[in-house]
Amino acid sequence: MILKELLESNNLKFDDKFYEDCEVFTKLLQQWGKVHNLSGRLTKEDINENILDSLYPLTFIENHESFADIGTGAGYPGLILVIALRDVKSYLIEPRIKRVSFLNFVKASLKLENLTVLCNRVEEVKDLKVDLITSRAVTNTSLLLDITKNIKKENSSYLFYKGSMLEEELEIAKINNYKIVNRKDRNYLYVKGK
Repeated sequence: MILKELLESNNLKFDDKFYEDCEVFTKLLQQWGKVHNLSGRLTKEDINENILDSLYPLTFIENHESFADIGTGAGYPGLILVIALRDVKSYLIEPRIKRVSFLNFVKASLKLENLTVLCNRVEEVKDLKVDLITSRAVTNTSLLLDITKNIKKENSSYLFYKGSMLEEELEIAKINNYKIVNRKDRNYLYVKGK
């Protein structure tokens, strides 16, 4: 299924520029991915599914003025969210230099003026506070809450892309005021700021 049909069948609508940008992202990821081992899944279908996975929470989360994605890697979900939300101040925090180089190359190629890429571990980031903190496949929920506290505002929200261990993680993390949305094998954990 082509990307536009896939997204629209999941109630996600974007303009033509978004789809052009996704096409550039896909080509760059396929080129860089083979050389730098950025992702094991480089077919167009796999990339489209990862784009959908990255964007699906836009169907149920609130709007935010800024966000930071922790451990962005090959661009999921952070870079895809940046492309979709060009009016939102965005930060991608990734400690590995090869991945940072790729993210910066895509940033320059797509002229993503709303994006800052930080080559750092999130717990070492200073002077940054955001409205929404996102992460996919980085670590458990409790540790994510702990290592991101330095970039959190008093009323920041969280959006974590989680797998099957989520229930156990929630018990350990002792959080409330959250919503879990499930799609296929993915659990989206949205913790709304107070």
